[in-house]
Parts: sequence; C-alpha cells; structure tokens
Amino acid sequence: MISRDDKLLPISTDRVRRTLCFLLAVLALAACTEASAYRVDYRTFRIEGPGVPGGSDAPDRRIAGRLCPEGYRILDKFENRAYHDEPGSVSTNWTIRCL
Repeated sequence: MISRDDKLLPISTDRVRRTLCFLLAVLALAACTEASAYRVDYRTFRIEGPGVPGGSDAPDRRIAGRLCPEGYRILDKFENRAYHDEPGSVSTNWTIRCL
C-alpha cells in the first residue's frame, strides 16, 4: 500500500479530485452550447439548438454543415424563448433536408 509519506505520489488525491471535478464541469458546460441532431428519414434531420442569448443560429448552421456537406435546405424553423433558464435566451429548432 502506498501512503502519502512515501513521496511516491507527488500529487495529492485532493488536487486530483478537484481537477477531475473541474474538467467534468467544463465538459458539461461545453456540451450545453452544442446543437443536437436527430435523423427523421434518409436525408432529413431535426436539429435542436441550445439556448443562446440574442437567438443566434450559428450552432444550428455548424451542425447542418457537418451533416450535409453538399448543402441543405431549411424545411422548418422554430424559435423558443426560454425565460425560465436565462433571460433573453432563445433556442432554435430546425428541420433540414440534405441536397
């Protein structure tokens, strides 16, 4: 068994635990700003964007460009103003079809 007095572990377990918690928190926050996409049929996708102040649709455009590198057409666009999460936060939902 290795103890702290042996000096074999230069990093304390408290520091490792804090670092892991910080990394998990950063990854969780990063995931909240990414849009998610679901396949509806062969060339049709539904994209649900995150809540963005001001209602930017940039996360939707990024994921649509990844899903359809040849181009896409927006079939339906819906904006949801979520006042309970963050004031001024607008999430956009798209239904797109790849060209």
